[in-house]
Parts: sequence; C-alpha cells; structure tokens
Amino acid sequence: MNPSTPQNLADITGIDERTVANAPQVRSVYVYEAPVRVWHWINALAITVLCVTGYLIGSPLPSVSGEASDHFLMGYIRFAHFAAGYVFAIGLAGRVYWAFVGNHHAREMVTLPVLRLAYWREVWAMFTWYLFLRPRPNQYVGHNPLARLMMFVGYFLLSLFMLATGFALYGEGLQAGSWADRMFGWLIPLLGQSQGVHTWHHLGMWAMVIFVIAHIYAAVREDIMGRQSIVSTMVSGYRTFKD
Repeated sequence: MNPSTPQNLADITGIDERTVANAPQVRSVYVYEAPVRVWHWINALAITVLCVTGYLIGSPLPSVSGEASDHFLMGYIRFAHFAAGYVFAIGLAGRVYWAFVGNHHAREMVTLPVLRLAYWREVWAMFTWYLFLRPRPNQYVGHNPLARLMMFVGYFLLSLFMLATGFALYGEGLQAGSWADRMFGWLIPLLGQSQGVHTWHHLGMWAMVIFVIAHIYAAVREDIMGRQSIVSTMVSGYRTFKD
C-alpha cells in the first residue's frame, strides 16, 4: 500500500473519529400515513376558503356599480363557502374513519387520555417549554401531549360545532324539511334564532383563525427549537429526530 494513502477518517477529513462518534444522530420514524397527510393539506385549503368567504359573507364588500342582474359576486362567494363546507365535512368524516382503521398516531386527534395523570404532567411540561421556561422539550413520535389537547379541543370539537351551526344556517336556505333542516335545524331556536346562530358561527370562525395561527407558530417553532421535524413530517410522513 502506498504510505501516502489516507489510513483513517481523520486523515481524510481532518475530523477526529471520536467527534464523529459523539455527533448527534439523526433517526426517522414513520408517523403519519398518506390519508392523514392528504387530508391535512386539503383541509387546510378548505379552512382558508371558509374563513375568507365567511368573513366576506358577514362583512360584505361595498356594492358594485351597475345593475344587480349583471353581478353575481356574493353568489360566487356563498357558493365557494358552501363547496368548501362540504369538502370540510366530508374530510372530517373521513379523518374520523381513519382514526379507527389507521395506525395509533391517527387516533391522537380524536381521543384524549384524560384519566392518566402522567399525560397531564407531560401537558404541563410542554406548556412550560412554550413559555420559554424550559431549555428543551421532551421528544414524542406523534403529537406532543399539549398539541394533542389543542387538536382535540381547538380543532376537532370546534370543527363539529362549526359544521353543526353552518349546516343549520344552510338548512334555512334549503327551506324547511330539507336534510340540513331536519338534522341541524333544532340549533336555530336553541342558540337564539337565526341571528344568534350567525353570531356563534362567526365567533367560531375567529376561534378557528386563532387556532390556525397558534398551530403554525407551534409547528415552526418546534421544528427549529425542538430538534425534531414537524412541518416536513406532514409531507413525507417521517418524523426525524436530530439528536
């Protein structure tokens, strides 16, 4: 062998082998199956359309010029809202179905281990990390306990409320006796007649906006500071732990 040929890693790279051995290891675990990932991004688009069109329905644009018969602007806005509502509803039904037939990570959004004291300890630990009171978070393969709580309360239960109130209002347009009126019309007198349901539905929209902002912030923050992939996991399905 030529004596000038490098004999080890240090000769090749100038990096000591012990440094390499002690370097952070990258590990990947398959977490989110394809149906969950596809639902996530379609659902994100549906929520965006619902919030934008819902705001415009509650606070219409200034009147356009010309004859009313020449314009169908509000009609298009309402159609987009109703179409996105159907996508949102069908997607949530499919997501609940997959919670029972998918892997155990798929069930985290629709179930909570409320009777386990260890779970609430982990919720508090993650809460203190988000408040910058801890230097590092614990690592979890699926949703962290606080994220799981927020997904169940701030998304799942809120989504059921928005669908119920939304279809109750939709049933008014379809007239009495329609499927929406028969299934959800009882909410109209319960929540203070039509205007009351409009108000609750509009408030629910702002609650969803707040959830989305917090969700994006937490995902990006944990991706950077938590030493584990969050955003890319919902694209590839794999969660990567960086140390």
